[in-house]
Amino acid sequence: MDSKPKYKRVLLKLSGEALAAGVDGILNHDFLGEVASVIKKCCDDGIQVAVIVGAGNIWRGRQGNDMDRARADHMGMLATAINSLALQDAFEHKGIKAHVMTAVEMNSFAEPYTVRGAISHLENGEVVIFGCGLGVPYFSTDTAAVLRAAEIGADIVLMAKNIDGVYTADPAKDPSAKRLCEVTYKDILANELKALDMTATTFCMENDIKLYAFALKDPWNIHRVIMGEKIGTVIHK
Repeated sequence: MDSKPKYKRVLLKLSGEALAAGVDGILNHDFLGEVASVIKKCCDDGIQVAVIVGAGNIWRGRQGNDMDRARADHMGMLATAINSLALQDAFEHKGIKAHVMTAVEMNSFAEPYTVRGAISHLENGEVVIFGCGLGVPYFSTDTAAVLRAAEIGADIVLMAKNIDGVYTADPAKDPSAKRLCEVTYKDILANELKALDMTATTFCMENDIKLYAFALKDPWNIHRVIMGEKIGTVIHK
């Protein structure tokens, strides 16, 4: 492992479920504090960090059953804003200046997202948290993550989820499933591997975006990956 960070600017995608971390409620505040400590270490090391968070701990559009799909997705966008504000609070408790920028205007408690504004914050050593996905229905926060990464010129997208990488099959259903150290987007599409949704996968392939999937169970995995330690799955064109 290198003594210097392998990446200068990263976009970290956090799953909403991971923020709950097993507690009876939507947020595990102790766990948020651990994540914030890791992000502070990254900032202290000169790494520019942007974060986008899902909302699976609160609401997913598919939970709407026979609800209007757009309305159900709008509820999911609002849920990501809740998680974004919780992250901002956890970061500020660690002395990190953090900005919540949302794709839907919520001027009372968040900044409207602009590419130039986000890059300016990052260059000042401040963390940017993207809320409300892309601000439109039918697109997941995975897709929002890779698009924002392209817009801000991130070196890599870090996908921190409840699973420690990409497998040849669903490890919860197939005990013979093996974790892949490296995989291409073409292989993901051809073999229908569960890594990220098809829209996000295609976007990454067409725009040559590098992605690293790993488990958030230990938040320090974020820093380990940035420093070059091989602990998950590298996904590339």
